[in-house]
Amino acid sequence: MERLALLASLAGMTLLPLLEIVLRGTLGTGISGVASLTQHAALAVGMLGAALAAREGRLLSLGLAEGFLKGRWLALARGFALAAALAVTALLCLAGIHLVSAEYGDGRTVAYGIPVWLAQAVVPLGFALVGWRIAAHVAAGWPLRLLAVALAFALAGWAASGGQPSHALVTTGIAGLVAAGLVGAPLFAVLGGTALLLFWGDGLPIAAVALDHYRLVVNPSLPMIPLFTLAGYFLAEGGSPRRLIRVFNALFGALRGGAAIVTVLACAFFTSFSGASGVTIIALGGMLMPLLLNAGYAQRHALGLLASSGSLGGLLPPGLPLVLYAIVARVPMREMFLAGVLPCLLMLGSIAAWGYTRAPRAAATPRHKIDWKEARAALADAKWELALPAIAFIGLFAGVATPVEAAAITAAYAFFVQVFVHKDLDLRRDVPRVMAQCGLLVGGILLILGVALGLSTYLVDARVPERLADWVAATVPSRWMFLLALNLFLIAAGCVLDVFSAIVVLVPLVLPLGAAFGVDPLHLGIVFLVNMELGYLTPPVGMNLFFTAYRFDRPLRDIFVAALPGIAVLGATLAIVTALPWLATGLPNLLGRLP
Repeated sequence: MERLALLASLAGMTLLPLLEIVLRGTLGTGISGVASLTQHAALAVGMLGAALAAREGRLLSLGLAEGFLKGRWLALARGFALAAALAVTALLCLAGIHLVSAEYGDGRTVAYGIPVWLAQAVVPLGFALVGWRIAAHVAAGWPLRLLAVALAFALAGWAASGGQPSHALVTTGIAGLVAAGLVGAPLFAVLGGTALLLFWGDGLPIAAVALDHYRLVVNPSLPMIPLFTLAGYFLAEGGSPRRLIRVFNALFGALRGGAAIVTVLACAFFTSFSGASGVTIIALGGMLMPLLLNAGYAQRHALGLLASSGSLGGLLPPGLPLVLYAIVARVPMREMFLAGVLPCLLMLGSIAAWGYTRAPRAAATPRHKIDWKEARAALADAKWELALPAIAFIGLFAGVATPVEAAAITAAYAFFVQVFVHKDLDLRRDVPRVMAQCGLLVGGILLILGVALGLSTYLVDARVPERLADWVAATVPSRWMFLLALNLFLIAAGCVLDVFSAIVVLVPLVLPLGAAFGVDPLHLGIVFLVNMELGYLTPPVGMNLFFTAYRFDRPLRDIFVAALPGIAVLGATLAIVTALPWLATGLPNLLGRLP
């Protein structure tokens, strides 16, 4: 049921901006409240996608229990983790009900007479669906499931009756959530549960967490995330990977290290649109690994290149980390996109250079010439995909469409190319499947982001950023020492937080610190995001390590060892980006002065 509703919501948030563009261009008028309708469609996509992810057991988690527990102990750890997640979900559902109750009767509408409270009802309903799906995974057998559900309801009932935990109980609860997170509880439960306990323990309404979730997901710019992700999924599931790899291979494959260049460029292109390095590794790995091995690369170096390249496109527009940082830090989206270009090119060049040094000299030499006939044929075959960045950039930078409309154009273009031009995807059989997979990923991400904002709000209200800024200003002697300390902190944070939740939780903390030392917000953002790129390669939450191990059925330890040179290369790149602020601020300053 939630799958059909998810598909309808995702289709609606794609079609509404397109219809607005058509009506505005032909009749000089638009759809009343189209922005609000699109934003609330994104809310439905997020909650329904999260429920689907919970049903499939694909909510993002650390899942460390599998590494050191076996048999009965592993089953007990999983049961504890999911029971804790179920309890948190019950409280989040209660918080959503309080949110809707507070809004009921206010008289505000989304559009066309639809009351806001009715749109907000998606929040508690979505959490209820997530909890129901989690309950099905708690343990084998209904008695234990019913026990976990009863405990969750008892906790929610205590909160609803006005009970308030002591500070000692709050501390114990947070420690329990951290432990549950380490053995497999979804990250949204750890972050959301911590926020709930902090609010609840201080006697503040827990509805604030649901309100923050709602506020984040209906942010005017946030629909860009699911729309660009949908475009990336259409590309990845169609024949685009094969066509683009053919282009890059025709142009660079004859060179020594050409296979590494092909790997870097292909991965960057896909990640810039999909926003998920896992999608890139899964979609392209099966084609790039044989290419690297046939070029003479050792398997260890090929695995390291794929793991290191998977997330490189995140700093190229319209990379989703850039979108989210711009939303949270409240910097202009256009400037953030420009700020990521030079640092990303530096990262691409650095990884490609490392790949060049690993290429066997006998495999290819500079004397090999490009087969221009094959290059022209490859370019002609991939011309529709190669035009995609231009489609997105014209909408984003030429002022012909709002950012959300540009994202909708990009998604519709990718759909049209894959379904009707190349006919790689069947409209009835493949498109619903691809859209459901996209919604599942987006739902998991938005679920984390929404509850993470609740934790950030508590920290801001408690004046933690101000106190931290005062302490750092009094302790750290210089701007460069601050940047060094910030990098060390963010590298450690990247080991335990995914990039999206890290942005929502940590950016409000580090922005005042950067301002205290005169660090430009754009430079701070790029330093932050490059650190998060490193986080994709560092255990225990190095998602590229997990996806590479899964895709090629190799032990996680082997993948980490293979990625160590890539970690070193990206670490050196991080040092350069930190030391040279103009890499981030140069293009925004230059193009900002142009007429």
